Amino acid sequence: MAKAEETILEIDLHALSHNYTYLRSKIKPETKFMAVVKAYAYGSDSLAISQHLQDLGVDYFAVAYVNEGISLRKGGITTPILVLHPQKIHFQSLIEHQLEPSIYSKNILSSFIEIANELGVAEYPIHLKFNTGLNRLGFSADELPEISKLINHQNSIKVIAILSHLAATEDSNETEFTNLQLQRFNAICQKADVSLKTKPLKHVLNTSGIINYAHAQFDMVRSGIGLYGYGNEPHIDKMLQPVMTLKTIIAQKHRISAGTSVGYNRKYSANTETITATLPLGHADGIGREYGHGKTFVLVNGQKARIIGNVCMDMIMIDVTTIECEEGDEVIIFGKGLNADEFSRTAKTITYELITGLSQRIKRIVIK
Repeated sequence: MAKAEETILEIDLHALSHNYTYLRSKIKPETKFMAVVKAYAYGSDSLAISQHLQDLGVDYFAVAYVNEGISLRKGGITTPILVLHPQKIHFQSLIEHQLEPSIYSKNILSSFIEIANELGVAEYPIHLKFNTGLNRLGFSADELPEISKLINHQNSIKVIAILSHLAATEDSNETEFTNLQLQRFNAICQKADVSLKTKPLKHVLNTSGIINYAHAQFDMVRSGIGLYGYGNEPHIDKMLQPVMTLKTIIAQKHRISAGTSVGYNRKYSANTETITATLPLGHADGIGREYGHGKTFVLVNGQKARIIGNVCMDMIMIDVTTIECEEGDEVIIFGKGLNADEFSRTAKTITYELITGLSQRIKRIVIK
């Protein structure tokens, strides 16, 4: 563990190994595992995370955009990389860096075939994405005959996988809808096996899908948030370990009298004599103003300290009246000791938004 002397994001690769092993234990040995490392690996360090997972034997990576995949290639990642939302302007770069696109519309498909032909490539691997109910991206099932005909009459691309995206695998109230999505996906896959020249891999499950619908793992599963220590359900969180711990220090303490205000717009006023501590991070680091006004707490020497007043751009004030602490002492914002899910709920948001919103100005320290 790194001792904070400034604001740092500690990235624990041992915890990553634990989470990967746990998630793999939920699927068959022959099922492939795709690690989702988009958005700086959910706010951590995409290259460090990917290098470690590559060493562990992960089968695939997934990123959102082409530039994310290029960064991994330049960092030495040789494992296949799926680009979930490629843009036409980046197709040439995608091919040059041997990334695999998720193709989700006839327009995107035609454009990709055109670029592939211009570059003179043959049987370039693509994934076809179908919409089964999330209604965000994807072909409709009734487009399969038309796109199969287009794909079968050329040789510049080759369909190696079919995927879809489930909407609510973590919600027990949506089991019926999730099963409906799985039925739709299975029907598409069966028709694709007949209409396409290839027999592509199939992948649809996300982290909560791996936990709750492992019977539908098909040929490959995808996990993002679970790898970083969060399973969307409290009982699963207990089985995982947070990879990221956000730490900072007490920059200064103040003893203020009753009636004294703290921070911008005087949003906090002390009822009694109070001791406050100022921390060197703020909403420019990803801890937004919604975490202020006493709703959220951090850990100071193992004790809870409430955030008071408005969160500033670069500073947060906390109440340490009942806590023995000194300037320079370490403070845990979230991570080991304080679950990021619990922290985010105080602001009525989700873990995904909290961790992916962490500023790149925060120093990352990788613990191997």
